[in-house]
Amino acid sequence: MKYYIIAGEASGDLHGSNLVKHIVRKDTNASVRGWGGDLMQEQGADVVKHYRDLAFMGFTEVIMNLRTILRNFDICKRDIEEFQPDVLILIDYPGFNLRMAKYAHERGLKVFYYISPQVWAWKQNRVKQIKAFVDEMYVILPFEKEFFNKFGVDVHFVGHPLIDAVTSFKKEETNREAFLSENQLSEEPIIALLPGSRKQEIKAMLPLMLKVARKMDGYQIVIAGAPSQDEAFYRSMIEREGTRIIFGQTYHILSHSHSAMVTSGTATLETGIFKVPQVVCYRGGFISYLIARALVKIKYISLVNLIMDREIVKELIQGDFNERNLENELRKISEPGAYRSEMEANYIKLYEKLGGEGASERVADLMLKTLGVAHQ
Repeated sequence: MKYYIIAGEASGDLHGSNLVKHIVRKDTNASVRGWGGDLMQEQGADVVKHYRDLAFMGFTEVIMNLRTILRNFDICKRDIEEFQPDVLILIDYPGFNLRMAKYAHERGLKVFYYISPQVWAWKQNRVKQIKAFVDEMYVILPFEKEFFNKFGVDVHFVGHPLIDAVTSFKKEETNREAFLSENQLSEEPIIALLPGSRKQEIKAMLPLMLKVARKMDGYQIVIAGAPSQDEAFYRSMIEREGTRIIFGQTYHILSHSHSAMVTSGTATLETGIFKVPQVVCYRGGFISYLIARALVKIKYISLVNLIMDREIVKELIQGDFNERNLENELRKISEPGAYRSEMEANYIKLYEKLGGEGASERVADLMLKTLGVAHQ
C-alpha cells in the first residue's frame, strides 16, 4: 500500500513519525512518501519537503508569504499525482491540509485526517469541509469527539500520541549525571526555556524569558533549541555567557528540569506530561492578536488547561506577558510550597485524561482496517 503523509510542523513530524513506525511494521509492503521532517524520515518515510520551509505564523506573515504558500500547493499536488498513493494522510496543519483534502477527495483519493484542526477554537465552518472531504478523522483530545458529534461527524478518539512519545523516551533516557556531563551543566536545578520553534515567536518570547530567568539565584538556564533554527540565531539574543542552548534533546531537558517557561502549543502538554511546573507565555503581533481575540472561542490557549477545562497553569498572554508577572509566576512555580505541589498533582489527573499509551498504534490499526490491509 502507498501512503502519502503531510505534516507541516515540528509536532506533526513527531506524531507522523510514530504513525509511520507502526504502519511500516504492520504493512510489510508499505511505501510512505510525504512532507514532514527528520523524525518521519528516520522511520522510513521519503520526505520530499521539510516542515521548516512551510511554517508561517500569524495572519500577517501568511499574507506576506502567500505566493510561496500557493506555489507549495502546486508542488504538493504534482508530487501526489506522480506518486499515485492509495491514501492521503493529513496531520493537523489545517490551512494547507484542508485544501489538499478537497483536492484529493475530488480525484477519488481516500483521505484520512489524524489530529484535528482546532475547529473547536475558531473557524468552526471548517467542520463542513471535514465532513465533505475527509473519509476518516482521528482525534487526540478527549473533548473533540463530543464536539464533532454535535455536527453529525463521527470521529475516532484514539488518545494522545505524546504519551507514546514520552513513554518511548523514558525507556532509553540517560541518567541525570550523564545528561549534565554531556552538556557541560552544573548540579544546580534547571530552569528550562521553551520559546517555540518559529523565528517570529522566539524573538517575541526569548529575550524576556532570559531576563527573568537570570534573576533566579541558584538556578541554571537551558534553552531548548528548535531543530529548524541554528545556534547563531539564539546567540544573537543572549547577552551573557552561561546560558546553554541544547538542540534535539527537549525531552532530556524536561526530564531533568525544575521549572519551565513555555510558549503556548504542544510544548505546554509535553511539559505537563513530564510533570514540570510551568508558566505559559504568548505574545503575537498586535494586529494578529486583535484578530485572534475576536475569532477564538476558547477560554485558554494552553492544551493543559483546555484538556482540564480549568486553569491549572498560569497563562501570560500579550500585555500580561511582562517582566513583573513572569518573575512573580516563575518564583511561585520554582519555590517549594502548595502552589507548586498542586500543579504537580493536577498533572497526574491530566495524564489520566489523555487516554493512556498506544495512540499511534491504535491509529495505524484503524487506518489499515479501513484500507483492508491484513496486518500483524
